[in-house]
This record gives sequence, C-alpha cells and structure tokens, in this order.
Amino acid sequence: MKLIYFLVFFISLNFQAKTITGKVTDSQGLPLPGVNIIIKGSSNGVQTDFDGNYSIDAEKGDVLVFSYIGFKAKLVTIKTKDVINLQLESDNSSLEEVIVTGYGKSIRIRGQSNTNRPITANESYKEIEENKFKLVKASPLSTFSIDVDKAGYSNIRRMINNGIKIPKDAVKIEEMVNYFNYDYKQPTGHVPFSIQTELIQTPWNSVTKLVKIGIQGKRIPLDNVPPSNLVFLLDVSGSMGQPNKLPLLQSAFSLLTNQLREQDKISIVVYAGAAGVVLEPTSGDQKNKIKEALNNLNAGGSTAGGQGIELAYQIARDNFIKNGNNRVILATDGDFNVGLQSDRAMKDLIEEQRESGVFLTALGFGMGNYKDSKLETLAQAGNGNHAYIDSMQEAQRVLGTEFGGTIYTIAKDVKIQVEFNPENVEAFRLIGYENRLLNDEDFKDDKKDAGELGSGHNVTAVYEIIPPGTKSEYLKGIDDYKYTRQVSKGNNSEELLTVKFRYKEPDGKKSKLIESVVKLSSEKSPSTDFNFISAVALFGMNLSESEFTNGKQIFSVLELAEKGRGEDKDGYRAEFIRLVKSYESLSNPTEK
Repeated sequence: MKLIYFLVFFISLNFQAKTITGKVTDSQGLPLPGVNIIIKGSSNGVQTDFDGNYSIDAEKGDVLVFSYIGFKAKLVTIKTKDVINLQLESDNSSLEEVIVTGYGKSIRIRGQSNTNRPITANESYKEIEENKFKLVKASPLSTFSIDVDKAGYSNIRRMINNGIKIPKDAVKIEEMVNYFNYDYKQPTGHVPFSIQTELIQTPWNSVTKLVKIGIQGKRIPLDNVPPSNLVFLLDVSGSMGQPNKLPLLQSAFSLLTNQLREQDKISIVVYAGAAGVVLEPTSGDQKNKIKEALNNLNAGGSTAGGQGIELAYQIARDNFIKNGNNRVILATDGDFNVGLQSDRAMKDLIEEQRESGVFLTALGFGMGNYKDSKLETLAQAGNGNHAYIDSMQEAQRVLGTEFGGTIYTIAKDVKIQVEFNPENVEAFRLIGYENRLLNDEDFKDDKKDAGELGSGHNVTAVYEIIPPGTKSEYLKGIDDYKYTRQVSKGNNSEELLTVKFRYKEPDGKKSKLIESVVKLSSEKSPSTDFNFISAVALFGMNLSESEFTNGKQIFSVLELAEKGRGEDKDGYRAEFIRLVKSYESLSNPTEK
C-alpha cells in the first residue's frame, strides 16, 4: 500500500504545473515584445512583455509554441528546466499555421471553427455606402482626401481571429490596402512625396481596367525629426479594465517611450469620471520616470473624454514648441459617456483645438464596446491619424517600426482630384474612401480640411474604369443633356486621366499643386505590389458584400495574394494569406 501511495505521489509530482519563465529575442539578441506563447493543443497562452520576458504555467511534457509575425515558429517540449530562453529566426517566406492572438491569459487559435459567430453589438462604425460607377460625361471629376489610417485592417484581423462576425460598415477597403507597405520610390528634391501610377486589366472583371495611384511620403530619420511636445491622453475608465485594453495600452506606451530623445517633452493626462495630469512635462530621456507613471495607472469610473481632450490640448498649447512636433496621442476604446458624447460634438471640439497647430493621433484598444466611428471622426478633425492596437505586435509596428510616421506629419490637407478623359473612359468608381469623399469645389478651397501624410508613409488609391463602348451591367444610362454637351479635346486622345494633388506644409496655410497623367499606353502586366493590392481590395469587397466582385470569391483573393507575396521581409503578406484562409474556414466550417 505504501508503494502505491509513493507511485501516486511520484506521478502527481511529475504532472504538477510549474511556472516556466524566460526571454525571447531575435537573432541579434534584441528582445521581441508580443511573441505569442501557447501550450500546444490548448487555448492557454501568454505574450512576452516589452522586454521579451514571459511567464506561463505548464506541466512536464507540455509543448510550448512560440510564434511571431515574420519569424519561424518554434516548438519546445518542457522537461526539467524552469527557465527557457529562446531565439527566433527570421522567416521571409511563410510562417507555421499555429498562430495565436490575444493578450494576457486569453488566447485563441486562428482558424478555430465557430458556426455561431458572435457579432460586435456594442461597437459602432460609420455607415458606408459603396461607391458606384459614375458616368464620365455626367461627372468627369473624382475628389477625395487621402487616408493613411490603418485601423480598419487590424480591427478586421481581430474579428477574424476571435471568430466574430464582421459588420459591413467596419470594412474600410482603403485602410486595408494602406496597412501594407509597397515598393514606391522615395521622393527627391523638396517635394515631400512621390507619385506613381499603374494601369492593368481588372483581375475580377475582364471588361474593366484598374488604375493604381500611389503616394510615397519622404522618410525622415528620427534624428532629424524636430523636438517633440507629446501629450499622452489615456483613458483609464472602467471599460478599460480588460487585459486587452489598459494593460496592453501601458505596454504599448512603454514601447513608445523607448523611442524618445532628450529634446522631447512628454506629459500624461488621464481621464475617467474626471480628467487630471499624472505626469507634468518631462524630458524624453527620463524613461524610467515616464514608465513608472504609466505602470501606476488603474482603470475605474466613467468616461469624461471631452474634459480629457480639453486638458490635453491646453497642456500641449502651454508647452508648444515653435517649429517643433506638437501632438496629442489619445488612447481609448472610444466609449465617452460623460460630457460631450456625440460624434458631432467631439468633432466640433477637436476642430476648435486644431487651430493651435497641435496634431492628433487616436489609438483604439479593446473589443466589445470599441467606438471606431468616434476615433475616426476625432483623427480626421484633428489633423491626425488613427490606428487600432490589437496586440503588442501591432503596437510594435505603430509605435516602434513606424513611430516617425505615426507622430510626425510631413504634409497636411492632402487632397486628390482625378479628371477622366471621356474619350477613353466611359465610367469609373473609386474603390473605398467612401468616408473621405469631397465636393469637387473643395479641391481648391484651402480652408477645407483633408488628410495628413506622415514620415515614410505610403498611400494607395484604386479606380476601376469601364472603357467606352463596353457593355456592362453596372452602367446606368442617363438622358441626353438639353442645354450642355461634353466634348473631349482631341489633342489628349492618348490620355486616360489626369491626377492632381494638393497639399500644405505642416505649418502652411496655402496649398501646393502637383499633376500627373496616366496614358493608355501605360497598361501592362500587374506588378507584384498591384497583385497584392488587388487581393486586399477584392477581400474587402467580399467582406462588405460588394455588388462589384463579379462572382470572384476567396479562391481568387488567395490566388492574387500568392502572386503578390513578393519578398515580404516582415511577414505581413503571409499573415494576410493565413487570415483569408482562416476567414474561409470560419465561413465554411463543414469544408474543413
């Protein structure tokens, strides 16, 4: 009997959970924040912190799966060691299929079948009415504001990863396309951006053409960015208490803090039931002091967002750096429920504040009550940008890799106006940008606000066009005009369209104009980038149940994406392919 007790005791010791700790780095020994670590065959997992450290409860014999975008996944079997340090190798081609998402202890495996997917009932999005084909003879101009926001893609990624049904209004195709970087040429001279165009046969419709308009912002080295006066405006209300909200926010802003320099000034304003200052203006080289203020934050109370915004802008104005980079960085789930609440009221408040020369970055966190519409409105009104942080990997991208573009504007009020030649274009439609459309007369109006371009950012717009004499179910005829007639100028017979750009310097009042022409003779086979752009656009069209997909479904998306994968040094295109496959498996669970 004693022997039996001993064996039971011995077995229980071997299978008793132990705490495994360690650090994950890249091949150069640099820490990797946000690495996913999951016990294979379970939904238990964690992510590495800002310094690459992790801690997870597991048992002897369990297999830990380490995965991170752009790196090869590693599997490690737990034996006797309690400390497991690991180096991940770069992977430019593809990643293992076992990729996990989440934060803290709430991890889910991608591709997990869920036929009864929940919907995001308490989240809000601006209504999107898809752009239709417009007849050139009736309306030859297309005018819109650029959009460098990328929140739409990371938000959709979060929904697919968590098995959530995607609301149609959450699908912003331009933000999906602009999430990715493309091989656009850096500008030369004093112009802050370069322009490149491309004309191809539409992959999903044999009788139409696609035109790509690409803008590449000048990349300014961080050492050359003027001194920054940054005010962190952080939501610490009760709704931010979830692991993927305030804790993720704290880690993300610690990551941002590491980018700061001695000449930068940082202030921290928080708001819940009321707003207050938790860090007076502090030099960027006092990183420990800044991080300590961040780590001491706790969530609780209601959400007085309006008070927080007013206080943050006041501090930004009081510490304004002439010829510097002055910006409020708002981080919230957008759920303002005290004081000003409506999108319109918040927009009016921000528009008043932007006249001070202070820019705005709006970072969204969390799920369930995420108010995308409000954050988009604030970013657009505040001469700023909008991103959605769904993981430490995304925080690393927005506040690490692309930090300069996130916080430093190189051109503001950037508008595009395209004039189509009726001799060579019957009709056109702009794919995406529905919430960025402008009246044609707004193009020359320097009082009209438009989008901002950050250091190193690129922006892409895609038009689908119908050539003259083409039969198409999408063409809607109109009666002939009685009093006017549109006649093309014969000397432009080779031109398809003319692209006009207007922009202002970050502190400028008067816009500058640039023009570019696309000719019929420029049509060629699609570049690698255009194949991928087409894949992302078609995926967005499928998600939003577009009437213009011409029956092309997920298979066509994957085919285009594989053609457009290219070098993919950071692994984001490979991740997109996996995401599309995951969406397909969620939509068709019986086919797995």
